[in-house]
Formats: sequence, C-alpha cells, structure tokens
Amino acid sequence: MKIATYNVNGVNGRLPVLLRWLEETTPDVVCLQELKAPQEKFPIEAIQAAGYQAIWHGQKSWNGVAILSRNEDIQELRRGLPGDEEDSQSRYLEAYVNGIVIGCLYLPNGNPAPGPKFDYKLRWFERLQNHAAGLLARDVPVLLTGDFNVMPTDLDVYKPERWLDDALFRPEVRSAFKSLLDQGWTDALRKLYPDDTIYTFWDYFRNAYGRNAGLRIDHFLLSSHLNSRLKNAGVDKNVRGWEKTSDHAPVWIELAKG
Repeated sequence: MKIATYNVNGVNGRLPVLLRWLEETTPDVVCLQELKAPQEKFPIEAIQAAGYQAIWHGQKSWNGVAILSRNEDIQELRRGLPGDEEDSQSRYLEAYVNGIVIGCLYLPNGNPAPGPKFDYKLRWFERLQNHAAGLLARDVPVLLTGDFNVMPTDLDVYKPERWLDDALFRPEVRSAFKSLLDQGWTDALRKLYPDDTIYTFWDYFRNAYGRNAGLRIDHFLLSSHLNSRLKNAGVDKNVRGWEKTSDHAPVWIELAKG
C-alpha cells in the first residue's frame, strides 16, 4: 500500500501537475494540503476521472486539506482538530481507509515569530499532541501526515544557522515535534534514512531547487502497528522541477499488508 502526502499550493492552479503525478505514480492514498479552494470549488470531477474518490475540507483562498483513495472506500472520521471550537481554519481531516486511521494535517506556519501567528501555531500543536495521544490509545493502525511546517533537526534544513528565528525552526516548535514523537510515533523517513539529507520543500526564490537549498517539513508519523509494516519511503523530488509546480514535492511511504 502506497500512501503519499503533497502540499499542492493551490489545487486548481496546480491541477495539471497533480493529475500528471497521480498518473505517473498511482499512489493508493493521497493526502493533500493547501488546497486554497472553497468547498464547492474542489475539482472532484477531474479527481474522479483520474481514478480517485475524495473527501475534502476546503476554505476560500487559504488552507484546505483532502484525502484521496484509488481503490478503497474513505470513511470520514473527523473534520477539524478538536480543542478549539472557534478555530475556523481548514487544517485537519481524518478518515479510515483500508484498515488505517489517517490524519491529514496542515500545521500553521507561525511566522512572524514571536507574534499572534506563532502563538496560534503553538496552541494548534498542543491540540495536535492531545488528539494524537488519544489516537494512540485506541490501539489501532494510525498515521499522521502532511505539512507540519517543522524542521525537526539541523539535518532537515539547508544552512540551519539562517533559520534560528524562523517559526519553522524555533526551539519551541522543534520541542513540540519531539514531544509528539515521544508519545510513540515513528518518523518514517528518518527510520529508513537516519543520516541522509532529505528535503521536501524548496522556495521559489534564489534558485533554491537548483541549489538543493531545501527544507524537510512534510512528514509521516506512524503508530507502532504501522512501524513494523514500513517497507519503503521517499520524495518525488523531480516533481518540484516541473513547470508551474508547487514549492513542495510529494512524499510517500509503502506499507506491507497488515
């Protein structure tokens, strides 16, 4: 079973890129972030024509998450992260697909830091930690994936000394990510490639992709049930080089049958 996550940076504007990637790689399940489309503008017809069913949580101009499935039904479990009834941002979608609970998330960027946006990021992270602990307590196969907007370690960022005050790399954020892992989650890419330079995002400016000046901010966190089933993982880095593409590349894992 191949599961992918992809921050598309605008699902309608990048639709040709998304459809090409789906056709070339045929993942079984895809989690999308940053749809930048209201609920009624999600391109469901094109997605279905590509062979996928989908659920999505849209928002006008910003945010938005979706889960796509090629062969298996999608049973929606949750729309929105619990813990703040006044939070209207579309950043979390949870579903049951082929025996796995999948949480698709788009964690806030948080810049500028310090400031209200950074405070919101830390509150959102705390809510995620609380919900994630509850998922683990259910003792079922679970994965959390998406754009976490966190570089966990120096290995996950090109020239880390330039990012010390950024909301994606501040100590509070890295500590929150570590606390999440310490609940019992496994960082899939780091399990398989503990010492490799792996990036999932390259800015549009300063030829970042050409220089491989990237960040690893898109992650797969696996519960113990899936940790033992992890076979392979990678980044489709070439997609970042396509015309009119997202500034993120798709990230994927392969799981053995349960």
